[in-house]
Order: sequence, then C-alpha cells, then structure tokens
Amino acid sequence: MTTGKRQIARAAGVVMVAFVASRALGLVREMIISRYFGTSAEYDAYLAAFRLPDILFQLVAGGALGSAFIPMFTGYLARNDEEEAWRLASAVTNLVLLILTSLAVVAAVLAPQVVALIAPGFPPPQRELAADLMRLMLISPVVFGVSGIVMGILNSYQHFLLPALAPSMYNLSIIGGAVFLAPRWGVRGLAVGVVTGAGLHLLIQVPGLLRVGTRYFPLLGLRHPGVHEVVRLMLPRTLGLAIVQINFLVNTILASQLPAGSLSALNYAFLLMLLPQGIFAQAIATVAFPTFAAQVARDEVVEMRSTLSATLRAILYLTIPASMGLYILRGPVIQLLFQRGAFQASSTSAVAWALQFYVLGLVAHSVVEIVTRAFYAMHDTRTPVLIGGAAMALNVLLSLLLIRPLAHGGLALANSIATTLEMMGLLFILRGRLGGLEGRRIAASLARIGASTAVMGLAVWGLGRVLGDALPLMEGVSGIVLGSGVYLGLTLLLRAEEVDIVRQVWRR
Repeated sequence: MTTGKRQIARAAGVVMVAFVASRALGLVREMIISRYFGTSAEYDAYLAAFRLPDILFQLVAGGALGSAFIPMFTGYLARNDEEEAWRLASAVTNLVLLILTSLAVVAAVLAPQVVALIAPGFPPPQRELAADLMRLMLISPVVFGVSGIVMGILNSYQHFLLPALAPSMYNLSIIGGAVFLAPRWGVRGLAVGVVTGAGLHLLIQVPGLLRVGTRYFPLLGLRHPGVHEVVRLMLPRTLGLAIVQINFLVNTILASQLPAGSLSALNYAFLLMLLPQGIFAQAIATVAFPTFAAQVARDEVVEMRSTLSATLRAILYLTIPASMGLYILRGPVIQLLFQRGAFQASSTSAVAWALQFYVLGLVAHSVVEIVTRAFYAMHDTRTPVLIGGAAMALNVLLSLLLIRPLAHGGLALANSIATTLEMMGLLFILRGRLGGLEGRRIAASLARIGASTAVMGLAVWGLGRVLGDALPLMEGVSGIVLGSGVYLGLTLLLRAEEVDIVRQVWRR
C-alpha cells in the first residue's frame, strides 16, 4: 500500500467503528421515535419544522464550509504557518456565528409564513405545531455551525475519533428526548433533544481542540486572503447544497399534500437507505478527503488516481450487495425495526413502498459521496454544482411525473434516477481530469461483485420462500447472515482484491 492508502486505512478503521456506532444509535433513535409517533401527522409536522434549521446549517456551515475550509486550513499547516491557520479558523468561526444567529432570529419571527410555504398541504393546527417546533430548533444550526468548523480543524490535524463520535452524542440526546420527554410533551420532546444534541455535538470535540493547541483571534478577517478563498470555494458548493435542499423541499411540499404519514414514511425509508451509505461511504470519504487534498497539493496525480480507484472499488464491494439485501429483505427489516406501538402494519407497507425505490440509488449516493470529495480536493467546487443542478432539475421533473402513479414511492424513484445520472456525469468528467480511473480494474471488480451479488440475492430470496411467514426476526437475521456468508465466500473464491482493501481498513 502507498502512504496515502495506509493513512486512509488507519483512519478509516477508527472512523468506521465510530460511524457504525453513530448509525446504530441513529437506528435506535428512529425505532424509538416510530414507537411513539409512527407515521403520524404530528411526526410529519416535526419533519417539516426541521427542514428550515437544516437548510440554514447546510448552506452556511455544513458541507460547503468543510469542503472549502479544510483545504485552506491544511494548506497553512503544510507550509508550517500555524498562526495564520488559526487566524483563518477564528475569522471563519466569527463570521459563521454572526450570519447564522441573524438568519435564525429572522426565521423565528417568520416561522408561520415559512411553514405555509414548506408544507402547504397541512391543516392549520398542524401548521401551528410545525411553526412552534421550528422556532425551538432554530437554535441548533447556530451551535452546529461552530461544531462543524471544529470538526474541520480536527480532521485537518488527522484527528478523526472525536468528530466521528459527535453524531452519536446528537443521537443519544434525541433518544433521551423521545424516551423521557415525549410521553409528557409529545413531539416537542424531540425538538428539545435536537437542541441539546447540538450542544453535545460541539462539547465532545472540545478536548481534541484543546489538545492541538487552540488559538483564538477576535476578528472577522474580511480582508484576510484565506477567508476570501474559503468564500470563493464555498459559493459553488453552497449552490450545490442549495440544489440538494431544493430536492428535500420539493419532497416536503409534495408529500404534505398526500395522505397523512406520507412524509414520515418517506423519511423512514430514506434513513434506512442511508444506513449502509453512512457506515461505508461517509466514513471512508471523511478520511479520504484530507489525503486527496494533500496529494493534490503535492501534485501527485498518479497516486491520487490509484487512491481514488481503490476507494471506489471498496465502496462498490460494500454497497452493491447491501442494496440487493435491503431490497429483498425490506419487509422483514422494517417489521423487525419499527413495527411496534404507533407504527402499525400500514406504516410498514408505506415505508417498504418507498424503500424499494430508494435502494436503487444506494450505490450512486455512495459513489457521489467519494467522487465529490475528489473534486473539492482539486479546488473545483463548480463542477459538482453544475452536475448536481442538472440532477436536481431532473429530480423535480420526475417527482412531478411519478408522484401521481406511485404516490410517495415516485418521489423516492425520482431521487434514485437523478442521483445515478449525477454519479455517471461526475465520473466521466473526473476520468478526464485524472487521465483515467483505472477503468479495467474497476470493471473487473464490478464483474466479480455483480456475479457474487446475484448469487447472494438468489440465496436470500430462496431462504425467504422456504421460511414463508416466519417471524421477522428469524427471516431478517437469517437472511442477513446467509447473504453475508455467501457473498464473502464467493468473493474470496474469486480472489477479489477488494476483500484485502476492506480487510486493511478494518484491521487498521
């Protein structure tokens, strides 16, 4: 393995464990929420209220800031100019706090009007509830803004554990809100959990920040060249995130006009699809990004091409069988995880209907997570925005066309189709930039992975036919165990080199 690959493998092993813990807690969070609220109108109101705080964070201090801040901060560190790096971090933090606080105050005042735009299909009582929840949760993006910058600082210093644990603290807080507050306060207990979780997300990273020798400067740095470069790099990425948020908004607007619970069902299905994507793609992408950036800074094109190819093959090896397994076992998995309390059989059917369409885009979502990091490392935030903009337009068009015959399932299918085309466009352009992507190796990997996944799928499907109406626990667990064993055995038999890549990541 090259130095870059070893560095990613070491860090990814730590981060993947933390991401697994976070996703497991996220799953527990949704299981508890589903028990109390199911696919209800009250939970629909919570999801609609959450939309604006999430938009504010994503556009001002989310992935856009990280993708622009980390290369600049890392660049100063690489040039041994640590003081200037901390001046940049201080200026960016102060600006983000100022902007987010101002926007949150304005949004709180206009909450009823905003809810009317986001969820026009809600009846008046549901709109009032959503507005109250929104005002409370608008505190969270301000806190998350600071926490996101701290996360970027620690990642730049190659410290990944505490930032990777931060989402777990967030999930634990929401779980606490659901268990201890929801029985008395209803869905407002979840909102309190969100705000408290944002604070814990920041606090857990503070020890790491102190360990790297924090320096703070009370300045806005409006004339600082590093701040100008961060803003320049952010703008296209912010536009790209705005495009993503438009997709979520369109889903919320359209789902609010469907029967009550449609928005909740869509949310559960999307989160289930993101479970393997978060465990595999986001963990590896998080630790790959600084390495990509460093290789670009050293003009190591060949090394970056090799690192990116290996990363993509590992992602394909993990997500293609996950897609097949989740598609076949979607019914038992949803029953096993959610069907209790307020979450009835009708809720299971509604979530399964959307999930079967969402899993078709799991691989594309995962690959896009990796490929966009490569563009950001090359200081190109414009190309992903342009491709993402075209995908967004297609997603909106397909949503309008497919919602009538497929209801909320049409919204999920539109997302999968658009994301798949986005992935193809990004890979095509990146291939030209890097002089190839080791296409023959990727094609050989796809052949091995595809054949192994097909056999795995037949085995899991056959097991389901044999078990018939068995308990969800038996069908779901036995299907996962059988599928994993068959897939791993076949890929070992075919001597798939991706097994070694994943093994290195896990061992280190």
